[in-house]
Amino acid sequence: MKKRCSELEMQRGSDFKTANVRANGLSFSCIESGEGPLVLALHGFPDLPRTFRHQMRYLAAAGYRVVAPYMRGYFPTDAPEGPYETAALVQDALALMDALSAEPAILIGHDWGAAAVYGAAILAPHKVSKLITIAVPPSAVFVTSLITNPEQQRRSWYMYFFQLPVAEMAVAHNDYAFLERLWLDWSPGWHYPPEEMAALKDTFRQPGVLKAALSYYRHTLNPVNHSSGLAPVRERLRDPIGVPTLYIHGKDDGCIGLETTEGLGKAFSAEVQRKVLDGGHFIHRERPDEVNRLIGEFLQE
Repeated sequence: MKKRCSELEMQRGSDFKTANVRANGLSFSCIESGEGPLVLALHGFPDLPRTFRHQMRYLAAAGYRVVAPYMRGYFPTDAPEGPYETAALVQDALALMDALSAEPAILIGHDWGAAAVYGAAILAPHKVSKLITIAVPPSAVFVTSLITNPEQQRRSWYMYFFQLPVAEMAVAHNDYAFLERLWLDWSPGWHYPPEEMAALKDTFRQPGVLKAALSYYRHTLNPVNHSSGLAPVRERLRDPIGVPTLYIHGKDDGCIGLETTEGLGKAFSAEVQRKVLDGGHFIHRERPDEVNRLIGEFLQE
């Protein structure tokens, strides 16, 4: 598996090291760069660890060790039958921190990765020195928008569509054109690098990846699919976050509207900085220099 991971990364022109890490009963394939205090960076949907390539290079140069795993279900990381709900991602994040460092870590999360690191900071604040999240506010804020905000309900149509049995066929149709459409809609006006979309499609063609990626939504949003063993974790996911946090959002995000971040501070018992940049859902890809500057200033405080 590690050999296959290395081959894929070499084909994509990666300048990062690859590694396998055993955590929470799974083998996680990772890319990493630098030496120093740990920064664990978790990607979202539909995306890959290289989404953080600009941040990884910047932080490695600043004296950090940045590790970005393929999330559970994303080849070459293991793809179990389940669970894939947020609580399982939180446990993955906690186990990865334990496996990679004995010291508190800095956590970065985008999209589903943001949901995972929020939960890790709630459950184990002593293991998290600082938190950086992108594009998705905490569930204590976002869930309210799903219930009360018609605009966000329209933006989130895909979450409900993914509950249908035909979703796999629709996403895979015409060489995964669905994924390209999402990137265009979520980051309007941004011209994504073709090689990044090619790498994403390569991953989704691997056995089990599409089913796993859709299971994030099916397991989190449908209580029938909740794991009884994860109930204690799930019950705490809307607790206040007690870790200093930098939150970054693109003002033209076509996936999660900027208005959903209003009242962000009520989800935190520690200081949170909310920064808005011109751009969309993949703001860290679109405006890496500005995002890196915000991250650098936040970490130096």
